[in-house]
Amino acid sequence: MNRNSGGRGAGSGMTGRGRQSGGNRPGAGPGGQCVCPNCGTKAPHIQGEPCFNKACPKCGSKMTRE
Repeated sequence: MNRNSGGRGAGSGMTGRGRQSGGNRPGAGPGGQCVCPNCGTKAPHIQGEPCFNKACPKCGSKMTRE
């Protein structure tokens, strides 16, 4: 019988799926700015409120994290 009969295949463990460590990745920490990808307008990031839920005050586009 095949050892990989569970349909997963070799090497498909959970390695690498944990939290990333260090670095300056988007969405990390309470500080930072939300920025509009269309017009470049910046607004302060509010902890617990994702930037993609904010509309740009100038053009109405969804903002992203700087």
